[in-house]
Amino acid sequence: MPTFPHVHRHPSERRTGRRATAVLLAAALLTGGLALAPGAAGAPSAADPAAATTPVRVNQAGYLPDGPKRATVVTAADQPLVWQLRSASGAVAAAGRTVVRGTDTASGDATHVADFSAHRKAGSEYVLVVDGQSSAPFDIRADLYDGLRSDSLAFFYHQRSGTPIDASLVGPAYARPAGHLGVAPNQGDTRVPCQAGVCDYEQDVRGGWYDAGDHGKYVVNGGISVWLLVDSFARAKRAGTASALGDSTQRIPERGNGVPDILDEARWELDFLMRMQVPKGKPLAGMAFHKIHDAAWTGIPTRPELDPQPRELHRPSTAATLNLAATAAQCARVFRPYDPAYAKRCLSVARTAWTAARANPGLYAPESDSTGGGPYNDTQVTDDFYWAASELYAATGERAYRDAVTSSPWHTSDSALTPTGFNWADTAALGRLTLATVPNGLPASDIRRVRASVTAAADGHLATMAGQGYPVPLPAGGYVWGSNSQVTNNAIVMATAHALTGRQRYRDGVLESMDYLLGRNTLDLSYVTGYGDAYARNQHHRFWANQYDASLPNPPAGSLAGGPNSGLQDPVAQEHLAGCAPAACYIDDIGSYSTNEVTINWNAPLAWLAAFAAERRPSRT
Repeated sequence: MPTFPHVHRHPSERRTGRRATAVLLAAALLTGGLALAPGAAGAPSAADPAAATTPVRVNQAGYLPDGPKRATVVTAADQPLVWQLRSASGAVAAAGRTVVRGTDTASGDATHVADFSAHRKAGSEYVLVVDGQSSAPFDIRADLYDGLRSDSLAFFYHQRSGTPIDASLVGPAYARPAGHLGVAPNQGDTRVPCQAGVCDYEQDVRGGWYDAGDHGKYVVNGGISVWLLVDSFARAKRAGTASALGDSTQRIPERGNGVPDILDEARWELDFLMRMQVPKGKPLAGMAFHKIHDAAWTGIPTRPELDPQPRELHRPSTAATLNLAATAAQCARVFRPYDPAYAKRCLSVARTAWTAARANPGLYAPESDSTGGGPYNDTQVTDDFYWAASELYAATGERAYRDAVTSSPWHTSDSALTPTGFNWADTAALGRLTLATVPNGLPASDIRRVRASVTAAADGHLATMAGQGYPVPLPAGGYVWGSNSQVTNNAIVMATAHALTGRQRYRDGVLESMDYLLGRNTLDLSYVTGYGDAYARNQHHRFWANQYDASLPNPPAGSLAGGPNSGLQDPVAQEHLAGCAPAACYIDDIGSYSTNEVTINWNAPLAWLAAFAAERRPSRT
């Protein structure tokens, strides 16, 4: 996740935006008007969205007919309340009584839960009414997540560097010329020099995805992001549902080339990651440069093709090199049926990177390297070694990589899968998930233990959710920078447990995690742009900066905001959110980069989960 600064609408536009405006106006009244964001004199800031308009909190996009359907009701009542599910016509479709849940620790809200899971009839514009209060409208339908599956993945095409973003694919508001190809005023990514003292040559590092709201490209963040996209396809292929991610399913230029579109998108980043490898014959050959970005922080707003800053390569790191080894090895395994030559190239790069990392095991990115881009510093890389070894073993079956897996302390550690989830700096879980799901030659006892660790972690997330008024697979102390990505990553663990066991409770946990992201939370706000009755629309971004410049767009549909962050690490959050409960430490303001940024490693797990949730296939009980 970023450590420094770095809205197109869903088809349900018939209702999106109407209530969002009401939320902003109510918040403006509470805060005394709209504030000014730092660095943008005269630019209006989105007001504090904490002024929710209803105490009946639902997934504002809706629910699946065969999934759990629960709502949280904010009320101090000490006895159950009557709830009614009403159809668009106002008819009562179902009724029951709430369950008193008590105080939700992370939000401080007094809560009840209304469970209407037994109602399976599809329909639109349902509302849940409790004690005279109505929820936001929502749908119940089997294709509920089809749009989000596409939109959350389309985020990556929008974020591509080094290629024009085509209006015929994204619409005129989001189209733009290629960024950072050396066309003035860009200085370009085709011949990028190193920082002083790092190297004496230039490297072609064009392409890839812009990491977040800035124009930087970081190998360790790109690694986990591309791994999640490729893993999403591999998981769907094992489940027999990969056609939904196949060729001509996405709005990208490569559609129709015979390769699954999600792999085409991943390849755009993989090609960049491989360009970041130090060339043969140079010092530290085989290692990967840690990152490439502007020499100084780029102002907001700045379209990519108008960025005049010089670009710099930052010194290689062991962590970046192992990210390259892991993702290139995964590429070799998953791309092989579609492009054997590319898979062979990926494996060669992975082997070279692994050898280089083994020769340079302690080359760390400095924490102080934070001018113009986040440092992404990490001095614990034994987890990255475990991840890379797992991927190389899964791709080759070779004994040397198996020995690296089994000799790693992470192979038996309970810390590989933690309550707060995996992330770019904690990657042992990625190796564990691969070993649990991809056929390999480990002893049967090892495979049983690895799989049991996944289901045990998933059970832990379910236990955490069971004790909350707003069920989310995150402990009350877990609301940090990018907390929504921790929610999604933990939900992936539950989805993997479902794949391993077929047990419905794990799928239910995933779907309730989506409920949280889509509005069943203390802010009564969907964190996914374009989805719900009130949603985030002013995420921190250089180009999607409508809040600062009305000629620029809001983020496109399917963009996930970082979410509540009790650290309050930006001036806007500090001004508006002082004293907030952890789960309420969020503001939909472009200046709040610590609560409201978008990044590739937050949208990647959202895309993974949307593909999982969109599948229509029977689940074993």
